Amino acid sequence: MSETGVTIIENEPTTEKNHFPIVIQLGVLSLILLGLFGTYILQSANAPTSAQLPVSQPQTEERYPIVPQKIEDVTVKATAAYVWDTESQRALYAKNAEEALPLASITKLMTSLLAYELLAEDTIANVPLSAIQQEGSSGLQAGEKFTIEELQALALISSSNDAAFALAANVGSLLGQQDPTTQFVTGMNIRADELGLETLKFWNTTGLDLSSTKPGAVGSAKDVSFLMEYIVTNYPDLLTPTTDSSTRVYNTDGLYHEASNTNPVVQQIPNLIGSKTGYTDLAGGNLTVALDVGLHRPIIITVLGSTYQERFTDVLTLVEAVQASVSTQ
Repeated sequence: MSETGVTIIENEPTTEKNHFPIVIQLGVLSLILLGLFGTYILQSANAPTSAQLPVSQPQTEERYPIVPQKIEDVTVKATAAYVWDTESQRALYAKNAEEALPLASITKLMTSLLAYELLAEDTIANVPLSAIQQEGSSGLQAGEKFTIEELQALALISSSNDAAFALAANVGSLLGQQDPTTQFVTGMNIRADELGLETLKFWNTTGLDLSSTKPGAVGSAKDVSFLMEYIVTNYPDLLTPTTDSSTRVYNTDGLYHEASNTNPVVQQIPNLIGSKTGYTDLAGGNLTVALDVGLHRPIIITVLGSTYQERFTDVLTLVEAVQASVSTQ
């Protein structure tokens, strides 16, 4: 069981946006390729390693000492939760924050990030048959063409497994002569290592469970929050589609797919910067959100291992607690 989006196809024009600087794209691509060339080992159960990239690192407790949390007397259903204040670089709340748990579709944050860093958003991507054979059809058609930007939006807002797989297949083909998707997953693990997110381990691009006992990805609530912080700090536009209840995703023929947000409480979170849901049988209900509590002060809230419905009430409970905490400072 996983999250899916509902699609409808019609006609309408499309627009263009500014794209990720090509010099940085090529730099990141070269370094990923270097990591793949030096460390590439095809293993289904073990994540690869890599050399370090000269990029901004997410904040860790080794760099920022533990500060007493500000939010207390809060109860959430989730197995793990973490609230991170990006301005003061401190945890406001933590519950089993370092425990590695199944990520489900939160995996698509790394899928979209890696695709964003390696290809310009206006690059045309083809949807292979293997993509639409993924669990939870989003209504895409084999051979349909989208820009990378549109596939990223579909993967993030409606948690489309089709779109995430198509992203990996197209970008992965640039990373060597092996299976494109396998190469892309290797790149995801390399990127996690480069960002210092040691608990993040990926075995596929969607987060779908591989079996009744094996998840598609794992990670801690803390590292998911740091991944969100990295995206919010460096590429906030990547998350913009996730702030809407629905959107239209256009293919290159001008036909569109209507995509509904898998997060039904986006309108209840004030100054939302972005969010990503996740749900599978092994993971339970996951949700990570970023919101601005004022004067460009992003707060990241992540809950893992909740239920399908209570992940949303968990996050809303923590949002309310954050607002109360901020108002008393």
